[in-house]
Parts: sequence; structure tokens; C-alpha cells
Amino acid sequence: MTSKETDGAIVCAGRVYCDLIFTGLTELPRLGEETYAKDLAVEPGGGGFITAANLSALGHKTTLLASMPGGPFGSAILEKMQRSGVDLSLSPYDQANGAQVTAVIGCLEDRAFLTKRNGTAVPRDMLDAFSASKARHLHIGELATLQELPELLEIAKAAGMTVSLDCSWDQNCLLNGDVQDLIAQVDLFLPNEMEAEHLGYLKDPANCPTLTVVKKGKAGATAITPDGEITVAADPVPVVDTTGAGDAFNAGFLSSWLRGADIETCLHDGNKCGAAAVMRVGGAP
Repeated sequence: MTSKETDGAIVCAGRVYCDLIFTGLTELPRLGEETYAKDLAVEPGGGGFITAANLSALGHKTTLLASMPGGPFGSAILEKMQRSGVDLSLSPYDQANGAQVTAVIGCLEDRAFLTKRNGTAVPRDMLDAFSASKARHLHIGELATLQELPELLEIAKAAGMTVSLDCSWDQNCLLNGDVQDLIAQVDLFLPNEMEAEHLGYLKDPANCPTLTVVKKGKAGATAITPDGEITVAADPVPVVDTTGAGDAFNAGFLSSWLRGADIETCLHDGNKCGAAAVMRVGGAP
């Protein structure tokens, strides 16, 4: 990859999963019973890719920095990823890499996940290329990726990039003692309501170490800023699948934030992208 190809791009980092999305359920499966889904879709998943694909659809130059699932699971989603408009040159496909799979069980307006990770979140042999990429912004799609590779922050800051971070629920990560220090180093933190509550940000917003945007699903989103809180409600839409809606929100918010728009506009545009995501299967457009 030449520096010209990534000059000014947004780099999105985080694992890619093969999402097996079961939809059309009225309730979640129970132990000892069998539950039947109405539909099944196989889609590329992971916060880094879904945010990158939505940013690409919004007209931004985006590059993915990620470990790809190998074997049949990677093959099942590779063509869709290649059609997304996202530059995949920092995410080489390795047929021998192990499976990274998420079973998504969608029930009405919520869902449950069962995930298998494999190897490192980001290929370490791609870090030098990332460092030389001349990108303008780094978005990290899950807290687990940052905890595994805190040098991503060092590389980005040394290169003059701004940095945003999604949380992506992982209780082990949230219980880790270094989590608050890591979050404090990013420019924009984008947890959902449950994650923000777990971190104590809702009880005492003064604890938020940076610009924090709390995603609240159909209730919209709230930005916690040094000047107070700003909330923008979401418009009601028919829900098909909520997978990746938060990552799509990230793209809408980031697209406006990187243009220098005011926070209320950023929230509105994030809500708009999140709403578009729930009306289709899978988070990527």
C-alpha cells in the first residue's frame, strides 16, 4: 500500500467475524429446548468492519486493520467485504487462520451473541504499514482490541491521528483495572447504555474522561461533554435486525464529527445511520 492510497483515510481496527444471523424469533432459546428461526443470513461482522463499511457508503476513504476469519467462514464473507468499498490491504486474508464466528440470535428488538475469537485482533505484521499510512483518524471497534494492542494508541497519536473507541460488551475487559486509563487517552468514546452504566459514567458523568457518546437504541443517544449533556431522540423505524446498529451509528457520528459539525448534528446523523441499519439484516450496508 502506498501512502497516497491511505493519505487522509479513516482506519478502522478490530476483528472481523463471520456473523451467522438468526432472525424471526419471538423468544430466545432455552436450555433443553429447540427453537426455530425464520431466516438465517451469513454476513461480515465486527465493529471495525461495519463502521468502515458505513463510512465508505457515506463517501469516506476507509481502510480496515483486522484479523480475518480463515477457512470456510472467511470465504463465506470475503466477497461481500471486497464489494464494500473498504480498503482491505491492511487485513490480509489467511486461509489457515482459525475461525472467528458470531452466532447472532435476534429476538424482536434485542439479540444475544455467541462468539469464538481466534489469534490476535490485528495482524502485528501490519502495524508498520499502519504507522506509515498517513491516515487522519483511527477508530477502534472494540475495547478488547485496544487492551490487546495498546500500541495502536501510541502509533496513532505519534502520527497525529485522532482516535475513537467503541466498547463492544466484554465483561472481562470492563473488569480489567487498566480500562479507565485506556479510555482516557482516546478523543471520542462510544459505549452503549449498559456499558456506560457498568463503567459508572451514568451515575457520575463527571467521571467521563473524554467526549463520551452513549448509544441508547430506539431512545437515541446522549453526548456527555464538559459543558453538559446533549440528547437527540431517534425516529421510530420498523426493526428487522439490530446487529451492528451501534457500529453504523458510530459511522454517522464520526462522519459529521470529523467534518467539524456541532454535537447535536453528529448525534442526529448517528441516529440516522443506526436506524438504517436496523431495517436490514447485518450492520454493513
